[in-house]
Amino acid sequence: MALAGAGCLGLLRDLYSSVTVPNAVHDELVQGGKSGLGLSSYLAATWIQVESQGRIDPLLLAQLDRGEAAVITIALNKNSQTILIDERKARRIARTIYGLDVFGTLRVLLEAKKAGLIGNVSEILTIMRANGYWIHEKIVEHALRRAGEK
Repeated sequence: MALAGAGCLGLLRDLYSSVTVPNAVHDELVQGGKSGLGLSSYLAATWIQVESQGRIDPLLLAQLDRGEAAVITIALNKNSQTILIDERKARRIARTIYGLDVFGTLRVLLEAKKAGLIGNVSEILTIMRANGYWIHEKIVEHALRRAGEK
């Protein structure tokens, strides 16, 4: 939703062969749990596949919120090795326990800049942060150095 709120949801379509959102995340977004800005862009994105994640392991639900647990579950069910999750605890669990390749929204922006899809990571990040997207300042500084903007 951070990308949608900054008008950049299409970057996912442009960079990746497919984008799947588990039902649990979709429902969370539509019901307003974490929608914020960009919900209409998300709902209009017909290229996003919404799929059932199936039964979520209760151990995952004990550690993570339902959406993050659903992302890990659907990746495992589909034999997909790559997932987008920003929350640190969920990223750690996905990597260390399930061996998934986990990336965050900042990596999407860096890849988009490298591909020539955007001109400036900092400007988009500023919009995302103004919309409520939180990210540690050290991570921002590192990303901006990698983008050649600092």
